Amino acid sequence: MKKVTMQQIAEQVGVSKFAVSQALSGKPGVAEETRMKIVQAANELGYFWKARLIRKSSPSGPESKSKSAATAKSTVIILMPNVRFQSRESLFWGRIIDGVSAALAEREVGVMMVTENYSERSLKSINPDGVLGLIGIGYIATQLLLEIRHAGIPFVLVDHEDPLIPSDTVFMNNYDCMRQMTSIVVQSGHRDVRFVGSPKYSRSFHDRWLGFRITMEEAGLPVPVPSEDPLLQLEDDAYLIVDKEIPMLVQQNRLPSAFVCANDFFAYLVMKALVANGVKIPADVSVTGFDHTDEETDPRLPPLSTIHVPNAILGRRAVEMLFDRLEEPERPFEKTLINGNILLRDSLKKEKEGGE
Repeated sequence: MKKVTMQQIAEQVGVSKFAVSQALSGKPGVAEETRMKIVQAANELGYFWKARLIRKSSPSGPESKSKSAATAKSTVIILMPNVRFQSRESLFWGRIIDGVSAALAEREVGVMMVTENYSERSLKSINPDGVLGLIGIGYIATQLLLEIRHAGIPFVLVDHEDPLIPSDTVFMNNYDCMRQMTSIVVQSGHRDVRFVGSPKYSRSFHDRWLGFRITMEEAGLPVPVPSEDPLLQLEDDAYLIVDKEIPMLVQQNRLPSAFVCANDFFAYLVMKALVANGVKIPADVSVTGFDHTDEETDPRLPPLSTIHVPNAILGRRAVEMLFDRLEEPERPFEKTLINGNILLRDSLKKEKEGGE
């Protein structure tokens, strides 16, 4: 088989040979998007670049064999398919990636970022002997997880789990935190409360819905039925909140006194739709979120009451769990829950009746 050169990779990607060298050696100076294109091309052409991802310099001489074996695996894959609203630019997902990257840098471990555009091809062409493990962030299809498990690559999942493929996982403590937020809303005097977000969208949304539902039931308050409530069926069509659902509730005079939203993204859509339809927040309707992204800068909207998610800590904890797994491959799988803080702001109003 003819040896593949860096020049061939450079010609295929349309960059310099120097850029290829920098990217495959894990050195700075190459944009992340360009680095990923170079890695993809290297995989497709069959370039043997495993050793070049090692950040530590390899020792030489007769004493080097055992040391080289110890450092042969010095790369961790960060897998985050670019599906739904998952992206590196997202304040929520980006902070998790930052936590993973920082923890790996402290351990002097190289990082390879893989996204949806070429995840299957890249993973199939990666030599499992060349990587320490994988950190999966957000939703990952079952088939892809099966391929990772079949390849023998140890992995930890952040904000996702698959019932068919047991693994170590890291989650926000979604259930308990949402119970706390819903309790505050109820204790503030709100009795007609609606949840926004589909419990089927993700495990996190499911747990947040459960926290809301149980709290409402314990308070003896009515709970919407998912199969009958359009606001509980929103998955990838979130903008129906603005285009249809909120305007319809306003028109029919059926607005609740409070919306408890599955995340800040939905909460901001709800607030935008309310304001656009002449509803005052929180004078007429209160709104709460979950995530603390603070991504909205619309001056018409009040500061959002939400739950702070320590995203970077989720990422760091995933790295710790991966290295724990590498130390003890046979130990039982673990699920780690990390608590957040409730931030009460101007979007939540205390009702006059029942709020004392």
